[in-house]
Amino acid sequence: MINVIDANTINSVSQLIQLSVAPVFLLAGVAGLLNVFTGRLSRIIDKVDKLDKYEDDHHENIKDEKLIAKLAQRRKFLTMRMKNTNLAILFCTSTGLLISLVIVTMFLSAIFEFKDSIFIASLFILAMICLIISLFLFLREIFYTTSFIKTKQSYIP
Repeated sequence: MINVIDANTINSVSQLIQLSVAPVFLLAGVAGLLNVFTGRLSRIIDKVDKLDKYEDDHHENIKDEKLIAKLAQRRKFLTMRMKNTNLAILFCTSTGLLISLVIVTMFLSAIFEFKDSIFIASLFILAMICLIISLFLFLREIFYTTSFIKTKQSYIP
């Protein structure tokens, strides 16, 4: 079942390592995206915390219905952005997991001599679909942020 390593096997392993370099670079890019996504998520969470602090500090002064509605709308908007960013993180993480599975499957297929290129291709296609979805979600997050800035009329933390 497991092959003994000889000179030809070493050559095939080195070729396999060369083939797996591209997915490893893709993993590095996914890690960079995850860093951006988590940075945005932490900024959103900071804004929610700031909104909470504002409400706690001014709870006696918040009697105006307009201000109460604005605060509720702001919280709803930040929650929507948080959910969107969480989804982007989910799909981006799924991309990383699927690419890792591609690399592992490539090595296992060489060691155990099973040739299932359809399975490896399917994993890679799923990874790309997850990456595309995460990037669309990120674009939506950017759209939410810029649309809020364009329509912002008064300051609420």
